[in-house]
Amino acid sequence: MLGMNTLLRSTASCAPSSRWLSPLLACLALAACTTPPLPTEPKTAAPALQTTAANAEPADLDVHAQQFAHWVAEFSQSARTASVDEATLHRAFDTVRFVPRVIELDRAQPEFNRTVWDYLDNAVSKQRVTRGQDKLQQSRADINAAASRYGVPAEILVAIWGMESNYGSFMGDIPSIDALATLGFEGRRGPWARGQLLAALKMLQNHEVERSQMLGSWAGAMGQTQLLPSNYLAYAVDADGDGRRDIWASLPDVMGTTAHFLAKSGWQVNQPWAVEVRLPAGFDLARADGELRQSSAAWQQQGVLSLDSRPLPELPDAAILLTAGARGPAFLVGANFRAILRYNNATSYALAVGLLAQQLAGGPGVQTPWPRDVQALSRTQLLALQAALSAHGFDSGPPDGVMGPATRRAIRAYQRSVGLPQDGYPTLDLLTKLQ
Repeated sequence: MLGMNTLLRSTASCAPSSRWLSPLLACLALAACTTPPLPTEPKTAAPALQTTAANAEPADLDVHAQQFAHWVAEFSQSARTASVDEATLHRAFDTVRFVPRVIELDRAQPEFNRTVWDYLDNAVSKQRVTRGQDKLQQSRADINAAASRYGVPAEILVAIWGMESNYGSFMGDIPSIDALATLGFEGRRGPWARGQLLAALKMLQNHEVERSQMLGSWAGAMGQTQLLPSNYLAYAVDADGDGRRDIWASLPDVMGTTAHFLAKSGWQVNQPWAVEVRLPAGFDLARADGELRQSSAAWQQQGVLSLDSRPLPELPDAAILLTAGARGPAFLVGANFRAILRYNNATSYALAVGLLAQQLAGGPGVQTPWPRDVQALSRTQLLALQAALSAHGFDSGPPDGVMGPATRRAIRAYQRSVGLPQDGYPTLDLLTKLQ
């Protein structure tokens, strides 16, 4: 086991001004001795990181703490190159710690690991709709001011507020600096996390917020609508005119910032977030991949109709989205759906925001029944499916247990080869056929 003095010497060469490392290392060593190992899935970090606190034996935890401290020292040197001053590095890293829970949460995101209907049952519950309608009435002036200034409907802003923090009641309890350092060190999200951590340091250096207030999600997002540090720097606004961009306690700033983000992400005034549609008999499901875009008028000419058979709303570049395969609902989505995806790049999340907003305005939920008898594939089963597709000559990319465009294309290709509807949806039945 390496001694603390040995580690200090090894980090000094890469961090000339690293006198703050002593309290960090002492804190990490103590945490390493008292934190029990937690279960985790096989990791995909860089080879240099031999272990994590989540899967280490007690004897390895001290080495893991030293590796983390070394990573922090190296990152600090790159932060200095990016003009982060020593005082900010002290404030950020004197008490920084590795958080195993962050890695667990990263690998268990409900947007990607549950069926869409299970996710929506919770995300768009009757209680959340009712509370959101109350919040909308209570804070109508602040919300409408942001909606009017940026052209984003008030209900969309409130829906994001409800999804991200249950209308400000819970903004997360994980120190954002710790979360981002953990993700950067662990490696699966390394470059992204390093960028967000640098942005968080800029927030500290600019005196936007104190470190103790930087609490949020496992991914480092903060405030009542959970903005990532880079997005805070780019889009946060001082809507109440008090000289601060306060997304924690100022509702005008929260709403203004959220609306500004969506407006800059391509939100189009007077376009719906989506519309549930009915596909014609014999429709080629390979065209419903979420990527093929054409005008809603063109889709209508091909037999796509709204559920009440009214003309489709005008959308210049709309796509058909099947979130539960051939048996589930179909949605026509355009620029505004994609703007919500830029807030959180998960189809289930974007659907939840849109459907919650729709019901906040007194509209309906999803009308077409979900195929609730279908089970979601586990990560292990998705890995098996990807391996089986590749074994049959349908390239789904490197197996990673994540359902992405490459896997969806491979499923469609296999379905086409055996005469199945090409919905690109992973099921246990499909896995059994492939195996």
